[in-house]
Amino acid sequence: MSDDGVSRSNPLRKLREPGGLREPRELRGLRPRPSDLIRVLAVALAYYAAGRVGMLKHVEIEGTIVTPLWPPTGVALSCLLLMGLRVWPGIALGTFGVILTISTLSPTGLLIATGNTVAPIASYLLLRRVGFRLELDRLRDGLALVFLGALAGMLISATTGPSLMLALGQVDSDSFWPVWSAWWTGDAMGVLVFTPLLLLARKLRMPRDPLRVAEGAGLAITAVVLTPLVMTSELSLLFLTFPLLVWAALRFQLAGSAPCAALASVAATSAATDEAGPFASHTFLEGMVTLQAFNGSVSLTALLLAALVTEQLNIRRSVERACLELTELVEHLAPGRTGQTWPPQQR
Repeated sequence: MSDDGVSRSNPLRKLREPGGLREPRELRGLRPRPSDLIRVLAVALAYYAAGRVGMLKHVEIEGTIVTPLWPPTGVALSCLLLMGLRVWPGIALGTFGVILTISTLSPTGLLIATGNTVAPIASYLLLRRVGFRLELDRLRDGLALVFLGALAGMLISATTGPSLMLALGQVDSDSFWPVWSAWWTGDAMGVLVFTPLLLLARKLRMPRDPLRVAEGAGLAITAVVLTPLVMTSELSLLFLTFPLLVWAALRFQLAGSAPCAALASVAATSAATDEAGPFASHTFLEGMVTLQAFNGSVSLTALLLAALVTEQLNIRRSVERACLELTELVEHLAPGRTGQTWPPQQR
């Protein structure tokens, strides 16, 4: 009891009492939760599985194993965007697992794994800094994913690995830039191809309109049939992929363009590493340059065109909604006047 006869309880005790003051959001965000362990393990497993798939189509540049398309970077960035920084240990575990499948654990491997972990974290922080939205429904979101999430963030992983190899004498100075460029483009393409696809998967719904379903089925069949033909033909028909991407982006936005872009990039990577189809007549360097130019163009076309179309559609819906609200307001203030001709006839 206090001097005035009023009981004074410990204010910190209210934080623990039912119905008392809630714990500050900052403290709640730092406290580990039981579900975090499951998420971390799931992210590690997804990263490792994506890495195993990516290693199926690898190439050797001056004795260094690199992949023209590295899916784990897209998986890692998507997990961070969807679940937050809590799951970063899963990225580290997945990276270590992938490295152990191709070599023994060493200080070099640890530093490479660190770079592969820090790179998607840096991309995530850059995207949060500019207000990136997971829906990718604005052109600025598409540009942010391209230049901040893919090109800028992946500089960390691409620079860490080749720099360590150069310092240890595993690559010479003449081989550094080819290895660096292949590493960087592989990581960046992983973000551009797979991050939109994974962000899309969380909210993908079947359209209710039968005509839309039929058109979507036609798009899917065309993509599945056309893409292998283009990638296996010895003729240079890679340009036929772009009308398909335009159709997908204009009619279905990201839901159509992201799967088509992923299919085209994976098929092109497979053909380039096997030196088949339009890549058969090129040297190794020419094939890699052509592949990365094609994958980059496909990803940029699919992502930016879909984002631009979605943004324009959202603006149109907003204008229509505003006009409807204005019409209801005029009808409420002056009943019967909305049926008159607008604008009023001049006498």
